[in-house]
Amino acid sequence: MKFIIEHLSKSYDGRTVLRDIDFTFESGKIYGLLGRNGAGKTTLFNCINGDIRMDGGSFCFAEGEKDKEQIRSVVPEDIGYVLSTPTVPEFMTGREFLKFFMDIHESVIEAPKPLDTYFDDMSIATEDRDRLLKDYSHGMKNKMQMLINIIAKPNLLLLDEPLTSLDVVVAEEMKQLLRSLKAERITIFSTHIMDLALDLCDEIVLLNHGVLESVDKSDLDVQEFKERIIAALREESHA
Repeated sequence: MKFIIEHLSKSYDGRTVLRDIDFTFESGKIYGLLGRNGAGKTTLFNCINGDIRMDGGSFCFAEGEKDKEQIRSVVPEDIGYVLSTPTVPEFMTGREFLKFFMDIHESVIEAPKPLDTYFDDMSIATEDRDRLLKDYSHGMKNKMQMLINIIAKPNLLLLDEPLTSLDVVVAEEMKQLLRSLKAERITIFSTHIMDLALDLCDEIVLLNHGVLESVDKSDLDVQEFKERIIAALREESHA
C-alpha cells in the first residue's frame, strides 16, 4: 500500500508553508518527518487529517502491483493522529474512555481483547486504570492516545512529536511499540530532534522550504548525514 500526495500547497497570510508537495509513502516503514520548529510539519498533518483546508492538491491510497494499482480516496477511518499535546476526555477514567472507544467502534474492531489486556500491553498500572484521565501524567495520556490508535489499526498513522516530552523509560517503550506495529501501516513520525529520527525511523523525509525531500541515510555515514540535514535546515532559517 502507498499513500500518495500530489501538488499539496498551503499558505497563511501570503506566506507559503507547503509548496506544491509531491511525495509517496509506503507501508511497512516509519518515516521521520524532520524539520525546524515552524517548518510546517503540523500544517502538513492537519491538511492530511482534514483539520485545515488545503489551498490545492490531493492525496490517495494505491494498492496492488505497480501495473495493476488500484487507487482509492482517503476516508477518516484510514487516519490515526497522535498529537504532541494529548487530547483525552478528562472527565472519564482510563477504563471508561477505553470502553467507550471500543463500544462506538465495535463493528470495525477485529478480535477485541479484554480491556485489561490492552492496559497490560501499554504498561499502564492496575491502580491507574480507574483514575480520572485528568489526573494522568502527560506520558500516560500519550499512551492512551497511542492505545486507541493501535486498536483502530489505521492505514496511516500520523505522530506529531509524541515522544518529545516523555521520560526515557516511557519514550523507549513507545519506540519499541511503534517498531512492532510498522508492518501493518504507514507511519509518519514528526520531530525536530535528529537523533530520535535516526534511531527510530527507516527513512528520513526533510521538510525544507515547504517541500518534502527524501534523504537516504543508508548511503551516508551518520556524521555526513547529520551535517547535510543541519546545513539544509540552517539555509531554511536564513531564507
